[in-house]
Amino acid sequence: MHNDDHESKRHQPAKAKLSKRLKRLYVKSSFWPPLAAFAGLFIVWELATKLFAINPITLPSASAIAIEFFQSFTFYLSHAWVTFYEAVLGFLLGLSVAFVMGIVMAHSSVLERTLLPLAVLANVTPIMAVAPLFILWFGFGTLPKVLIAAIITFFPMLINSIMGFRSIDENHYEYMRSLHASKAEIFMKLRLPNSLPYLFSAAKTCVSLSVMGAVVGEWSGSSEGLGNVIMMSGNYMQTTRMFAAIFMLAFMGIVLTNVVRYIERKVLDWHVSANSWN
Repeated sequence: MHNDDHESKRHQPAKAKLSKRLKRLYVKSSFWPPLAAFAGLFIVWELATKLFAINPITLPSASAIAIEFFQSFTFYLSHAWVTFYEAVLGFLLGLSVAFVMGIVMAHSSVLERTLLPLAVLANVTPIMAVAPLFILWFGFGTLPKVLIAAIITFFPMLINSIMGFRSIDENHYEYMRSLHASKAEIFMKLRLPNSLPYLFSAAKTCVSLSVMGAVVGEWSGSSEGLGNVIMMSGNYMQTTRMFAAIFMLAFMGIVLTNVVRYIERKVLDWHVSANSWN
C-alpha cells in the first residue's frame, strides 16, 4: 500500500508536465486553423476580384485592403482604441448591473415578476431607435456609446445570472442549511460558484455584442471610432477604407472573446467546460 502511494506521488509531477504540454499543444493547434481560414479567404477573395474584374468601388481586392490597412495602421489603431474603450466600459457596466439584478431577482419571485418585463422591454426595443435619443440626452462624448453598449449586453447577462443563481444542487443547499449557514455564506459558497459557468457563457457572447453597441453609438453621432470611419467611408464611397475598418472590428471582437475565454479557463479550472479548453 505504501509503495502504491509512493509510486502515485512520484508520477504526479510527470502528469502535471504532460498536462501543461498538452495545453500548449492545444493552443498551438487552435491557432493554425483560424489562420489557415483567413489565408484561404484572402486567396479566394483576391482571385475572385481579379478573375471577375469586379469594380474596386463595389468590392476592393483583398490585397488593396491589406495595403490600405498597413499604410494607415496608426489611423486605424487610434480609432480602434476609442471603440475598444467604449465597448469594454459598456460591457463591464452591463455585466455589473445584470449581475446585481440577477442576484435580487433570483432571490425574490415578486421582484422578478416586477423587473423582468422592464428588462424584456429594453431588450426588444431596437437599439438604433434609442441611440439618437442617447446622443440628444448625453451629448456626443463617450457616455452615450458606453450606455448603448451596456444595454445591448445587459439582457443575456441578466437571464444567465438568474439561471446560474438558481441552478444549485438541492442536496448541497439543504446540507448548508443544516449547518445553519447564513444567506451570505450560501451565496458565496454555493450560488456564486454554480453561477460562474452561466455568467462566462453569456460573457463570451456579450463582449462581442458590446463592440456592436459601441459602433451603433458612433453611427448616431461621433467624430472618432471605427463606427465613424465606416460611416464616413460609406458616404464618400471609400470602400477599401470601409473594409479595413470592418476587419479591424472583427479582429477586436475575436481578441475580446478570447480574453474572456482565457479568464474563464483560469477561473473555472474545476469546471468541465473550462477543462475541455473551449
